[in-house]
Amino acid sequence: MKSLLTDPIAAEVIPARTLLGLGPRDQDIGNLRQLQLAPLRGRGSLRLVMGMGMALVAAFTMILSVPLPVAAGWLGGALVFGLWSYSKFRNLPLGDPKLSGVAEYRLCVRHALYSAVLWGSPFWLQGLTPALDHVLSMWTIAVLMMVTLSIVAHSVPLACVLFIGPVTLSAAAALVRAGAPQLAGVAIAAGLLLCAFCVRFAQSHIRFRRAEETLHEKTETVSLLLREFEETSADWLWQTDNSRRLIHVSPRLAYALGGTAETLEGVPLLQALSGDAWETGLFPKSLHDMAERMKRRESFSNLIVPVTIGGMPRWWELSASPRLDEAGKFLGFRGVGSDVTEKRATAEQIAKMARFDNLTGLPNRLSLNEDLARALAHALEAKSRCALLMIDLDRFKAVNDTLGHPVGDKLLAQVAARLKGLMERGMTCGRLGGDEFAVVLHNVASADTAEDLAQRIITTISRPYVVDNHQLFVGASVGFAIGPTDGATVETLTRNADLALYKSKDKGGNVVAAYVASLHAQAEERRVMEQELRGALERGEFELYYQPVVTAADGTLNGFEALIRWNNQKLGNVSPGRFIPLAEDARLISPIGEWVLRTACREAMKWPSNLKVAVNVSADQLTDPSFASVVVSALAQSGLSPQRLEIEVTESVFLRDGGGAAQLLDQLIGLGIRLSLDDFGTGYSSLGYLRKTQFSTIKVDRSFVVGAAKGSIESIAIIRAVVALADSLGMSTTAEGAETELEVETLRGFGCSNIQGYYYGRPMPASDVLTLFRASDDITTAAA
Repeated sequence: MKSLLTDPIAAEVIPARTLLGLGPRDQDIGNLRQLQLAPLRGRGSLRLVMGMGMALVAAFTMILSVPLPVAAGWLGGALVFGLWSYSKFRNLPLGDPKLSGVAEYRLCVRHALYSAVLWGSPFWLQGLTPALDHVLSMWTIAVLMMVTLSIVAHSVPLACVLFIGPVTLSAAAALVRAGAPQLAGVAIAAGLLLCAFCVRFAQSHIRFRRAEETLHEKTETVSLLLREFEETSADWLWQTDNSRRLIHVSPRLAYALGGTAETLEGVPLLQALSGDAWETGLFPKSLHDMAERMKRRESFSNLIVPVTIGGMPRWWELSASPRLDEAGKFLGFRGVGSDVTEKRATAEQIAKMARFDNLTGLPNRLSLNEDLARALAHALEAKSRCALLMIDLDRFKAVNDTLGHPVGDKLLAQVAARLKGLMERGMTCGRLGGDEFAVVLHNVASADTAEDLAQRIITTISRPYVVDNHQLFVGASVGFAIGPTDGATVETLTRNADLALYKSKDKGGNVVAAYVASLHAQAEERRVMEQELRGALERGEFELYYQPVVTAADGTLNGFEALIRWNNQKLGNVSPGRFIPLAEDARLISPIGEWVLRTACREAMKWPSNLKVAVNVSADQLTDPSFASVVVSALAQSGLSPQRLEIEVTESVFLRDGGGAAQLLDQLIGLGIRLSLDDFGTGYSSLGYLRKTQFSTIKVDRSFVVGAAKGSIESIAIIRAVVALADSLGMSTTAEGAETELEVETLRGFGCSNIQGYYYGRPMPASDVLTLFRASDDITTAAA
């Protein structure tokens, strides 16, 4: 809003022509239109009720003297006009200080003129020579309308005049035609008086509002100054003489300096501020700058200086100006000061928080990027190398999920401490966020140096941790890129190191991967595959194949393992080894796994009732609390008996979860579902979860099967140990990947319960399984 203190017409009576909008268009009228329109805000309903009420009164009055269709037509027009006018003004920002108000003002004027036409017409509804009593009755109602309008809309006198004037002239003409010219003169006089009243009333109103706003703005200005003074840290005054010695020491200043007003009087300001440094002359630079300015008799403002109060360092903010007498003689300095020690400490803390990680105390992403920029700049200038190592913790999510974030945070702090202990000159380690860390290496001799450090990082981080009486194990995946060879900018080198990190995690974690150019193509391929995978379920691109599982002793078929296949129009047939890990990373494995489970149960219902179906379940599915209900729903909808369903899990389930998966598996066992432990012996095998979880089957990996058939002592020993272990625990064994008769006979000799492999059948679609059963039925029928 334009300042009223500088408004050219704020302190004088507004001329009538300006108030009526008849002055020059380029005249500066300040906020006049907003002040005029403000009283109309919120009075739309009042104007509507008043207009409709008067219209009804007028129609009721003229109903005996005017033909009914004419009276009804006029009344209908009046009501429609009232509603239309109300709708036009209902949502208008009348008197909004952010707007000029010119458009709204003109709209008010136009509607007043429309209303004048409407209310000037009833005098002539009987024709060009109306009856006197009709004109007088209409005149009475019109006068009431004019008076009411003058009260309600007095701040917009032009609107009042444009309504009163035409209606008055129409009434006067009607009175003349009705044979009462003297009453016509009275009507005109009354109209003129009402117009004059509106103008004068509007002038008084605007003058009052202007005075009120001026007072309000002055009050706000004073309040603002007071607030600024109250909120400022300048909480004491100080003065010096022309020798820069303190004079008129106030109690507040004496308290701030840790002395009394008497002892500080006459003490040089620099001595009072510098403490023991006064004797040595070793002043901080900012105190020297202040002394030089005072020596040159220059003003200074918001100068931050270190001071020593009672032997303790503090920070003060000082401002001052030279004092001169009437003759221009220099008298000294007068200024204000405040203690900003806490404010400075807070600012330093904020600056530190912006550059360092609160949890670990390591540099954050911003600091690392700046350090990497410096390393790259030096490498480019000196034609040397630098490196960026990206580190991601393996199995950290399981700690957070099972033991909670406080334990996870303490673990991250210990990881950071170990990383920091590995740092040498020219190395900077920091935390990027979550469980991701990074190391910047300056002046790297070769890629072998970076790889060697990465291996040491993995070894160090992989050692056991003890947090809140919990022994924890995490690993680390490391990817690195060499600058400027692999990237001459921070963004490029970071992106390429990240691609190398992903390659490391893709290999299973706890390995080091260097950036190579082909990673870009792999990343793009992965991106496309993930995009296609997201719509694969909806497009019906998945299909289940089933591989037979037979009893080892006699080769009798006892079930099938369900294996998923994906055929995409763009990518063709994609192997499960490629898309299953991607589905797990992209959090798509749960809906895909649910589809597999429901489809397998539904298909198994078409088989003989003695055959089981085995379904692989990922660790992500077992960490989903709703998985048990999904299994129950799949069994209920398909009608499959729980004893015919076998859930296959791998040892990684227990490494990624701290107990939740075991509890969920126990729930499945309680339902009568069989559990199978897949790939036993290939990972971090532990007899602990074999003892706690009642598996029905242990599956022996194909690598041991092949080794045993070739006479490998280690493979033979492992298979025999697994069979013996399973027998002692009441479990069966299933050997995977048997492809030759030699392998089958070897497994039978070791006592394996079941065999699965190409020797007995490759994975086949559901239709081929049904064909297999029909062929068996035909053979049985023929034999009978």
